[in-house]
Amino acid sequence: MRTRLTLRWQLTLLGTALVALVSALLLWLGWLLVGGVAASVPSLPPGTPVRVGSVEVPAEQVTAAVRDAARADVLHAGLIAFPLVVLAAGLTSWVLVGRVLAPLHEVTATARRLSAENLDARLGLREARGELAELATTFDAMLDRLQGAFEVQRRFVANASHELRTPLSVLRTEVDVTLADPDADVAELRRMGEVVRDATRRADDLVSGLLLLARTEALGGIAEPARRPVDLRDAGAHAVRVTATEAARRGLHVRTTGGPAPVSGDPALLERVAGNLVENAVRHNVDGGWVEVCTGPLDGGAELRVSSSGPEIDPARVGELFEPFRRGPVPRTGGTAGSGLGLSIVRAVVAAHGGAVRAEPVPGGGLTVVVRLPTGFG
Repeated sequence: MRTRLTLRWQLTLLGTALVALVSALLLWLGWLLVGGVAASVPSLPPGTPVRVGSVEVPAEQVTAAVRDAARADVLHAGLIAFPLVVLAAGLTSWVLVGRVLAPLHEVTATARRLSAENLDARLGLREARGELAELATTFDAMLDRLQGAFEVQRRFVANASHELRTPLSVLRTEVDVTLADPDADVAELRRMGEVVRDATRRADDLVSGLLLLARTEALGGIAEPARRPVDLRDAGAHAVRVTATEAARRGLHVRTTGGPAPVSGDPALLERVAGNLVENAVRHNVDGGWVEVCTGPLDGGAELRVSSSGPEIDPARVGELFEPFRRGPVPRTGGTAGSGLGLSIVRAVVAAHGGAVRAEPVPGGGLTVVVRLPTGFG
């Protein structure tokens, strides 16, 4: 197996090699400089005898000998100092690189401790400076986002499981009771069929809502919706026509006001926004109440406003209505509970289109939801 050097070893060896290279270069330059200095010393005319000890030698040999001796001394001292300098550089690099990489080891250790059930670990490197401090802050911020996303996912899955369990339990109970009755007649079977149909429709609506919510959240995170011209006034009018039968049955007074509200976006998703808002306004209303759908242009965009009468809503809890499976109060005068995904889908679609949505209670009871979308996005 091939052993891979750690980053600490790699940086230490790199630093030591650079110091060794520079030291060798300085030693070579010193050797050349000493030889040049010795050769430049004034000398006697060539052939002049010079007595060294008891021996006479020519003057030019004396100069060469002095130069060679000086170079030998420099080389001897350099060969002693060179390994000491390289060793000191290696030790210093090892220590400094270790201190620099210490926060990275903490990041690695923290990442190893993390799991889907344990996302509360944080680095908290208060002594880090510069790029390492930025890395630690970014890592902790990423963990905060991951923890929030996992908590939302767990809550969403738990709520979805609970919501799907209800219609499935109704189906199983109705079938078991009917099959256990040997005297069940056609009327009883028809009654069971109606209950099964309603439970199946509720489960289908819930699954469709979950799929649509997942699609819109994916669009907001990794892609952008299709760009096509859409008039929010037409989308609101279509939603009013779809809910006209239920609104008439409950005696609601529905009114549409305003003018054209052109935007650019996914027609199916934007029609679903208007449809969800109007359906909620009809479903969570009181018999004989009112619904108003208003559209119009804004600076650089358009607005869709859906207001309705209904039960009183605590202003402090209005924001919770945009969370999945959060339902508003349902009156006892004929309203039916939905899947609790309507406003969640609205928020996801609006966010995917670069818009904003807000809600506020109507004095005396009811709710107003305002959607603002830009004319274009990208």
